Amino acid sequence: MAATAETDVEVDAPVGRGFVVATPRSFDSQRWPRALLEASPVFIRSLFFGTGPHQLFDVRRKGRPDRVAPLAALIDAFRADFPLPGAPHASRGKLVFGTLHLETPDANDGKELSGVCKAIAKPLTESLRDAGAFVADGDPKLPALHVLFVDGAHVFVGASLAPWGSRWTMGIPRLRMPAGAPSRSTLKLVEALHTFLGERELELLHAGMRAVDLGAAPGGWTWQLAHRGLRVTAVDNGPLKGDIADDPLVTHLRVDGLRYLPKKPVDWMVCDIVKQPSRIAALVARWIGEGHARRAIFNLKLPMKKRYDEMRRCEAIIHDTLDRMRVKHRLALRQLYHDREEISGYVTREG
Repeated sequence: MAATAETDVEVDAPVGRGFVVATPRSFDSQRWPRALLEASPVFIRSLFFGTGPHQLFDVRRKGRPDRVAPLAALIDAFRADFPLPGAPHASRGKLVFGTLHLETPDANDGKELSGVCKAIAKPLTESLRDAGAFVADGDPKLPALHVLFVDGAHVFVGASLAPWGSRWTMGIPRLRMPAGAPSRSTLKLVEALHTFLGERELELLHAGMRAVDLGAAPGGWTWQLAHRGLRVTAVDNGPLKGDIADDPLVTHLRVDGLRYLPKKPVDWMVCDIVKQPSRIAALVARWIGEGHARRAIFNLKLPMKKRYDEMRRCEAIIHDTLDRMRVKHRLALRQLYHDREEISGYVTREG
């Protein structure tokens, strides 16, 4: 990514801190977002551009500190000065936001700061709304405002835009286990759909479509697709559990998912087979390249060592295979919150 942006980056990432600070030698507000799109980071949950750390108050002073007023001032200065390409601005040239993320390091020390975030969330939101910093709550087309507490007195302030940000605070989706789903793996697919499709989820995944779920048992991913109205062929030698086994939208085939191919092309193929990641990458490339499916979401079970190298190997397998077949495509890879030991991928035929 840094090479694509044509600059050196100093990385500050001590073990166990819970966040990484990358400081580029030069910041081109047009080049960096393009670099993120061309070489999107995989092993992150959220990424924002910003400034800091800023000190909110003198830690030597006694009494209860005011964090809201200095934070509001920092954010106002950031709105006026920080170049965020493609982001909407208010009439005075200041950034406007759709979401506020009050965040802490994803580490034990960060848990102690969650109370600080809860305490200032309402008054800070009201202050920002009065200042015109919010246009519409939760609008994904608007940049998200990030306030990351390093400790109780120091913060980073920044902003992100989709697709390199996250719609969730700290990149942690607050998903409930749906009643009736046979396994928690259904949450992995939900998070992947939100991450890779975003606003286009309902357009690209809707009732009446046909899908194949490879390695379906016990049925978490099949349940999620059928629950959305898709007709699903669940492929697995193992049994489906719960009500999904008798769902009229589901056809269960007890055959090898690595060998199965549909008689007619389908809209979606999903795959959560526990096999070598290179085999899954080759399988996905075949399905997309030969036209058996238009889109696919899949998981790669990476080894304990050299995960990055294996991920890049699988990425190359898919790109090289589809390039040889002259299939125009788009591939995205991401380590998701519900897939901490895996990498999730999304690939689609384009044109």
